[in-house]
Amino acid sequence: MQYLEKAGRVLDIEIFELKRLRARMDENFSRAVELIKDTVDARGKVVVVGVGKSGHIGAKIAATLTSTGSPAVVLDSSNALHGDLGMIADGDVVLALSASGETEEIVRILPAIARFQVKIIAMCGDSKSVLAQNAHLCLDVNIEQEACPLNLAPTSSTTVMLALGDALAMVLLEARGFNTNAPSRDVLKVMTSVRAGAAVVTDQDKQLLGIFTHGDFVRHFQSDSRIGERLVADLMTLNPVTVHKDKLAVEVLNLLERHRIDDLVVIDDDNVPVGIVDSQDLTRLKLL
Repeated sequence: MQYLEKAGRVLDIEIFELKRLRARMDENFSRAVELIKDTVDARGKVVVVGVGKSGHIGAKIAATLTSTGSPAVVLDSSNALHGDLGMIADGDVVLALSASGETEEIVRILPAIARFQVKIIAMCGDSKSVLAQNAHLCLDVNIEQEACPLNLAPTSSTTVMLALGDALAMVLLEARGFNTNAPSRDVLKVMTSVRAGAAVVTDQDKQLLGIFTHGDFVRHFQSDSRIGERLVADLMTLNPVTVHKDKLAVEVLNLLERHRIDDLVVIDDDNVPVGIVDSQDLTRLKLL
């Protein structure tokens, strides 16, 4: 048997489908990026749902989104109506994956999802399907042929979904300014010079990206003595707990105790960091 020839056929088919995807991408992709960006900026998250092979691809997309600064969770559609829908909150975005757009498990939970104030982005191959018609946006992942010789096993379809998910995550990464290039040693020097136990990390528009604490440095140093050369973007805590500048000190105390943290980022009306409250500050005020 000509194994290499047959393998080449598989790759050629999948490359062909990826080129078709590239050629038909439209403004819906841009709208999806903006929708997710606005959601994450407002401290919402992406809830990814899929079934079978699409579910596996969805889990990978969720992991990629989270690792690049856009928090995402996976909703198991089979358990959604038995309590798992509780992971959805008003203001989230639901990314639903289904090659046909008619997957029974997903169609069944659409009415329940609709009860939340969320936006649904469908990633499916039929714009006239139930999923597409009930979504706010539809990203087209239709294919002409699976790479399977019998045209049965999900191959080209899952490749296209995965590639589109990667494109979403990478464009979001740039859109949200997740490009912090400062090595942790430089951040530690600044923290030491101002006698602070934490540093707030922002993008070029001063929007909050994360927080890097002295404790983070110590924990990483125990396993990597060269931590000083690593970028703070790789080490910081994404989407840290925040408090509005107009909140009372007692509310700050409650947040510190509830989340078991020592540093709390203070933000203004535009979600721009304006300072940090340290638990020692409350001790000096005899509130802790």
